[in-house]
Amino acid sequence: MIRNERGFALVLTLVITALLVALAAEFVGDMYVATVSHRTYVAGQQAGLMAESGARGALQLLQLGVSAQKYTSLQDRWATPFKVADDQGTLEVTITEESAKLNLNSVVLPNGTFNDAPYGILGRLLKRLKLTPDMSDLLADWIDTNDEPHPGGAEISWYRTQNPPSAARNGPLSTVEELALLKGFDSGSRGKLLPYVTVYGGMAGEMVTPVNINTASVELLAVLDDGMSDDLARRIDERRKSEPFAQAADLAKVPGLETIATKVALRISVKGSVFRVVARGTVGATSRVVEAVARINNGATTILYWREY
Repeated sequence: MIRNERGFALVLTLVITALLVALAAEFVGDMYVATVSHRTYVAGQQAGLMAESGARGALQLLQLGVSAQKYTSLQDRWATPFKVADDQGTLEVTITEESAKLNLNSVVLPNGTFNDAPYGILGRLLKRLKLTPDMSDLLADWIDTNDEPHPGGAEISWYRTQNPPSAARNGPLSTVEELALLKGFDSGSRGKLLPYVTVYGGMAGEMVTPVNINTASVELLAVLDDGMSDDLARRIDERRKSEPFAQAADLAKVPGLETIATKVALRISVKGSVFRVVARGTVGATSRVVEAVARINNGATTILYWREY
């Protein structure tokens, strides 16, 4: 009996010891996880503050620099990505010009009538990218204020049949990400289109947003007019690299553009006013990003978009 009791006590002691070891290991594990989580949180906060400081600093730089310029170009200081690193972390800032893109909100008027110049640019761009021309109609129906679909478009009658049901905005796009809600704008199509389009105008409520020929892509330059070509777009690109355009009329000085320069000049500008800033702060293995779009006019900055992730 005594032997059995001693055996039971030994087994019980071993079980208790094993439980204590397991609890100790779990406690140490929890402490490690908590410590790592805390460090990640702190690093995230630091990276976020770094990114926000970078974004606000870039906007201040733009406000001070661009306001005094007669034109903006890819030779400007802001057009070169900025990176600084020290023991605390790394900050990277990239600035691009939204004014170098086609404003989708200017393609159609509120009553559903197409705006000839930007509508033509979009049509030629879609053809160049090998995308369906129906995307122009689908975009128009999303933006215009009526419920009458264009031939290749879709209005509320189509959106209500979807799962879940939805409706066309019947107003201007607020962000380019909103395109994902439109019929026919799948991820592949959006991926091709997004480098060349924006939803921001140089001035609130303007009917046509001119494209800055000093910063626009060669692909977009080539579709500014029916008379444009890849060769003429490359000539514009070569000219602006050596000497940015100081006024739209200077386009006529580019060989081959003499006959269409006057018409194209109505669709272009030489100075941008809307810029996108992407600032990434990194501390250790943790990164945070601040993305902002701002309109800069007459020395004043208006934030149009702000996102932190």
